[in-house]
Amino acid sequence: MPNASLNIKLQRESEEPLYRQLIQQIRAQIDGGDLTAGARLPASRSLARQLNLSRISVVNAYSELRAAGYLSAQAGRGTFVARDRASSQAAQPQPPAPGTRQRATSIRQMMRLARRPGVIDFSGGAPPSEFFPVRYLQEAINQVIERDGAEALAYEAPEGYGPLRAAVRDYVRAIGIDCRVEDVLITGGAQQAIDLVLQSLLRDGDTLVTADPTYLGIIDIAEARRAQIHGAPIDEDGIRIDALENALNHLRPRLIYVMPSYQNPTGHLMPLHRRRQLVRLAARHRIPILEDEVYREFRYDGDELPPLKALDESGIVIHTNAFTKVLLPGIRIGYLVADGPYQERLARVKQAADISTPGLNQRAIHLLLERGVLAKQLERNRLELRRRRVAALAAAQRYLPAGSRWTAPGGGLFLWVELPAAGPSAAETFIAGIGRDVAFAIGRLFYTGEGGEQAMRLNFGIHQPAVIEEGFRRIGAAWAALVEEYGDVERRAVL
Repeated sequence: MPNASLNIKLQRESEEPLYRQLIQQIRAQIDGGDLTAGARLPASRSLARQLNLSRISVVNAYSELRAAGYLSAQAGRGTFVARDRASSQAAQPQPPAPGTRQRATSIRQMMRLARRPGVIDFSGGAPPSEFFPVRYLQEAINQVIERDGAEALAYEAPEGYGPLRAAVRDYVRAIGIDCRVEDVLITGGAQQAIDLVLQSLLRDGDTLVTADPTYLGIIDIAEARRAQIHGAPIDEDGIRIDALENALNHLRPRLIYVMPSYQNPTGHLMPLHRRRQLVRLAARHRIPILEDEVYREFRYDGDELPPLKALDESGIVIHTNAFTKVLLPGIRIGYLVADGPYQERLARVKQAADISTPGLNQRAIHLLLERGVLAKQLERNRLELRRRRVAALAAAQRYLPAGSRWTAPGGGLFLWVELPAAGPSAAETFIAGIGRDVAFAIGRLFYTGEGGEQAMRLNFGIHQPAVIEEGFRRIGAAWAALVEEYGDVERRAVL
């Protein structure tokens, strides 16, 4: 079968990366019917030569189009327009324009390559499994069953297991939150807590405002709940108050979502003055804040700052945290702290969602808290994560491209890196890195709109220092190889 004829016109003076332009034009030709089901595309080497591109740019474009379902690859035969995709286009609306979440979706599908065996993977959001207190959990579960019998396996109250709610009250009081047991709602991790807040406070089409970039989970939940999400720009102190106030005045959102402590993905810590400004602004506009503090306990440097809820005098802040990051991710125990009317609505939605969070898990976590396991784990984890942070910062300095920018995080698990603007994008570097058995989270994923083309998030906490060193070396080598290949293309163009 002869290759399909591609009509590609690249704008080399455009800020849009060439490989991204190639994706858009191939996709448009498939959607428009110019490329039909089963049509074979030129080999990557041939198309690169034809367009005077680096081969890796064509490989990246084909990879993203395969991930999005536009193309399929057949070993030994080539790359083809996917039959399922092309045959369904006539009945489907046009895909979102470039710069929407469609692009992030295709990137996320592409990142499945990070799960291959043997890949040094920095893309995850959780701490390493060796941090989990498995032995303590086993002992706690056995003791709970011996002590409570079948009662431990029955439904708990929708609001949660009473002694655990009391333990959470005591814990948050210690960090400055004025809280009663009645204000605490136990949830299935922080993710369910966020979802419950959106279900309780937002209707279809309502707007929430968050930082840009932000936690990927809030983007996913907002889309699932048919809420509009608006990203306000950030600086080194977190979400910018001037940009947020502008959004509040013009968009009339129903909710603000922030992660004040060691934000995912940037690792930024919101200072005290910015926290006060944020709470005052929200109170003036009477718009609730959902405060996500799941990385709060991973503090390496500086003084502990009060959560937003501790600064809240009008009941406008809903506080969430979880034992998933600091103790056991798979146990899925988190909590919300909210005042009267919010708490009542949240409890009703929680009961409708799952009746109750598993009682055995709640009771086991409560026993671990009583035994001081959380405090022991936190100290151990902080010491080890400090060591890994030192290794990551040294490796970044040694191996990442000159001109890259990052800030040493004071806590959390992540190093947020901005690659040089004039070089290969993070997505291109990711594809090249997969070929060297290394992966990271592409920054584009964490933006509600445009942004993040040159950014990558690296979870340094997941690996030992020697593995961090080798992984960063591979990322740097992948980027350098792309630059060299670009140089070869430019030299060929001159000749």
